[in-house]
Amino acid sequence: MRAYIVFAGSGPLLLLSTYPKLTDERMVSKLRYKGIDKFIAYEVDLAAARERYGDSFDNVARDLDGVEDMRVLDFNGHQIMANFSLKALGDPIKYGE
Repeated sequence: MRAYIVFAGSGPLLLLSTYPKLTDERMVSKLRYKGIDKFIAYEVDLAAARERYGDSFDNVARDLDGVEDMRVLDFNGHQIMANFSLKALGDPIKYGE
C-alpha cells in the first residue's frame, strides 16, 4: 500500500492506493472519473499517514485489503497541509499536459 498527496485543481487529496504506482492506468482512470485529468503528487510515508490519521487510516486501509484500488483518506486541504511538512516530500510525480 502507498499514500500520496495529490494536488489537483480543487486542492490537495490524501489517497491510499494498492496499485503498484500512481501513474498506473487503472488509478489514473479512477482519478479521471473524479474529474482529475492532471495533477502533481508526492508519495508520503505510509507510517506517517497511519500515525496522523489513526482509526480513519485503519478503516480505509481495511477496505483496500486484498484488492487493487484506491481510496481518499482526506480531502480537507487545510488538514492535509497541517499534517505533512513540504520539506518531507520527495520528488514530484507530474501527470497530464
